[in-house]
Amino acid sequence: MGAFDITLILIATAFAALSMMPKVRENIWWNATVTPLASIIGSGFLVIAPLLGAVVGSYALAAMLGIVLLAYGVGHAIRYNIQHAEPLEGSPMAPRGLALFSKLSGASLSVAYVISVAFYIRLLASFALSLTPINNAFYEDILATAILVSIAAIGYARGLRGLEVVETISVSIKLSIILALLAGLFWHNFDNGIWTADLVADDVDPWTRLRMLGGMLLVVQGFETSRYLGKSYPADMRRKTMNYAQISSGIIYIAFVALVVPLLVHLPGGKPDETAIIDLTSYVAPVLPYLLVLAALMSQLSAGIADTVGAGGLVVEESGGRIIERHAYPVLVAFSITLIWALDIFQVISIASRTFTFY
Repeated sequence: MGAFDITLILIATAFAALSMMPKVRENIWWNATVTPLASIIGSGFLVIAPLLGAVVGSYALAAMLGIVLLAYGVGHAIRYNIQHAEPLEGSPMAPRGLALFSKLSGASLSVAYVISVAFYIRLLASFALSLTPINNAFYEDILATAILVSIAAIGYARGLRGLEVVETISVSIKLSIILALLAGLFWHNFDNGIWTADLVADDVDPWTRLRMLGGMLLVVQGFETSRYLGKSYPADMRRKTMNYAQISSGIIYIAFVALVVPLLVHLPGGKPDETAIIDLTSYVAPVLPYLLVLAALMSQLSAGIADTVGAGGLVVEESGGRIIERHAYPVLVAFSITLIWALDIFQVISIASRTFTFY
């Protein structure tokens, strides 16, 4: 292990230690930010660069910027609803149609959450086994199922707070490794004097390309979880912390894509593999693939928990409080397990994108 590898490990360790200090870990504003942040920086951080390279080639950074801005616009609409529409729901002063649209959006988002949880945890299993001799679909499905059962058990036994503890730890580890990765990419590009690359996009028609880019909105989705944490945090806090989560995650996504573009020339042709980014980072430092596997595990775990939390809050809201969160978690997880065994990961991405778009 060289000096550069040790430096990257020290960067990650220092940030993780700082973010796990009691004053940070127990801060209520940080706790309210963690759930949307965990969901936004989940699967997307791992698959977005190879996907953009395949879909738009050298325009990857411009496409990432457009996706982030579109997501921020959607987030602005949801923040407006938290402030103005949420207090009117169930009120005789509510505008005509608000209840209907609320029910439709709630139903579609419930489906989207269940599908997204299946996607996140299945991707977690794929990364976990990527460096082992048993990295095949059957064992990945087995591992994903075991993880989902564990999430359901913690949620049922400890409720929201129990899931938030796991979520906060995993987000801290994930962000620390992302910081080290960005530092490593920056130094690699600076040392080689290469900041851009000529990338050739896949040969598809413009409509298909546009649809694929639209589907990538799912990658930076997750901010809406703040809307369904009303039982735990006040509206103004949820609105502001969602904004913090979107801005910070947007900066991370744009910086990552900008810095990783020179490495995309090493991306193999054909359908992008969900673990391709691990191989790409080996060109920067030998230690990064191992750190990124850990970041991948934490990303998918935190994102899966975040959407499980969001789905549980949504069930409570839609049932008028008749169903409590900890009873909803096992049922929601059961649907996600069914999807894992019924569909492959790219089918799950496609369906989740469409249901979120409908929401």
